[in-house]
Amino acid sequence: MAESVKDQFRLSPLIRGTLVCVYLALVFPLPLMAPVDLQPMLWIAAPIGLALVLAMLSEQVSVDQSGIHVGHPVWCRWLLRRGWSLRWEEVKRLVPVGTSQGGTVYYIKTLGHGHRLLPQRLERFDQFLSILQKQTGLDTASIGRLTPPWTYQLLFSLALAMLATEVAVALALQLKWLVIPMGIPG
Repeated sequence: MAESVKDQFRLSPLIRGTLVCVYLALVFPLPLMAPVDLQPMLWIAAPIGLALVLAMLSEQVSVDQSGIHVGHPVWCRWLLRRGWSLRWEEVKRLVPVGTSQGGTVYYIKTLGHGHRLLPQRLERFDQFLSILQKQTGLDTASIGRLTPPWTYQLLFSLALAMLATEVAVALALQLKWLVIPMGIPG
């Protein structure tokens, strides 16, 4: 009896980390800048929002001898019900579609299920493509990542700089090292 081989692929750590950092950089200052009566609500909402972002970024792709499954882990599956599965024999071809940003996404055309978007932001993406090619016989040599890594590296650096500046200003204000005048002198 053949042994069942199963492999899982998650969203690239670079992409996941970048998007979490952008969320923190955009949301962190809100409770600090809000009127006092809104601050408690924002301190509660910020971690809830972070949990939602982490849930959305937890999508995973599982492949085994029978097919491919795209979905979320159990801890957030109840909230994010999207996902799909295909048996390898249902996969018929890959269709490239240009994006408005100049990239190319690929759709998996199937027998009876229409089409499914090929995940292109995965860790170990080359290994994923190798498995897809081996199991379906489709040529994946021309398929690349949706965006080059330098774009996420730049965005991560900018978000990290923004977050560090916000933390430094918040700390300086808290310690009264920095005072922002709130009124026009009369």
